[in-house]
Amino acid sequence: MDLNRASTFVRVVEAGGFTRAAEALGLPPSSISRSVARLEADLGVTLLERTTRKVSLTDAGRAYFERAREALAGLAEASDLALDAAQQAFGVVRIAMPGDLGVTAGTLFAPFLAAHPRIRIELTFTNRGAELVGDLVDLAVVLGRLPDSSLLSRRLGAAPSRLFAAPAYLASRPRIRGLADLATHDGLALRALAGEARWELLGPDGPTTVDVPARLIGDQLPFLLDAACAGLGIALLPAWMGDRAVADGRLAVVLPAYSAELPLHVLTHAGRHLPRRVGLVRDHLTGSLARQCTAHAGLVRPPAHRPT
Repeated sequence: MDLNRASTFVRVVEAGGFTRAAEALGLPPSSISRSVARLEADLGVTLLERTTRKVSLTDAGRAYFERAREALAGLAEASDLALDAAQQAFGVVRIAMPGDLGVTAGTLFAPFLAAHPRIRIELTFTNRGAELVGDLVDLAVVLGRLPDSSLLSRRLGAAPSRLFAAPAYLASRPRIRGLADLATHDGLALRALAGEARWELLGPDGPTTVDVPARLIGDQLPFLLDAACAGLGIALLPAWMGDRAVADGRLAVVLPAYSAELPLHVLTHAGRHLPRRVGLVRDHLTGSLARQCTAHAGLVRPPAHRPT
């Protein structure tokens, strides 16, 4: 049995199709398809039903997937334990992080890679990293409210934020005098909050939560910035991003007495042995990412105490 073919099959199922698995593995989709086909030939059974739009597991495929994933996870953990016994950590660490943090990956990872020459880092830039941890990446940096999950989180800091909208939008809609008036306006939301823009704000009367119907939903902060500048609604944006648009007249602050903080976390899987190399990268990010954001973009206010 070729374990590479079994591993590829598991990746296809976890990713939901050949194309996404190919992207994650850095291989052509045709290579992924051939590998699964050869596995099916080796076993003498059909594991996947293929259509032009999706793949689905057969009964045999489901049974094989459940046991193969368990066996491969055990083998990976055994390998990690063996690697951790070595004096010098080495291997690949896969990271998902937003591409709009205002930091540069080169300066962020240069000191770490110099100190750990046998560790290789593979970056995927996305705001949906929490969905990838465990299957496609080892850890994820997430900006904003965390989805409910069993992932382990470590808080890195928070981005001071405010509500922003284009002057033309505000001039064409009912005047906003207080929080209650937001219910008659259009919110611009991150995909993690799909269906509504939920803003946890701090104002003169303390913390409060406001839900506004989402007119437009995206998964990148620059997208929300552009949408707000285009007059499509109100967006909660980091101050370092929105204030620039205010300075050049594209945006105005909505309800300046209220502010918010978009938390920044690093997430890892809770149910597996954490390889030494992954723990080293997580610890590095805990300190250096918050420092770099603060120094270069004014983005993150570090936590008051070291996270546990």
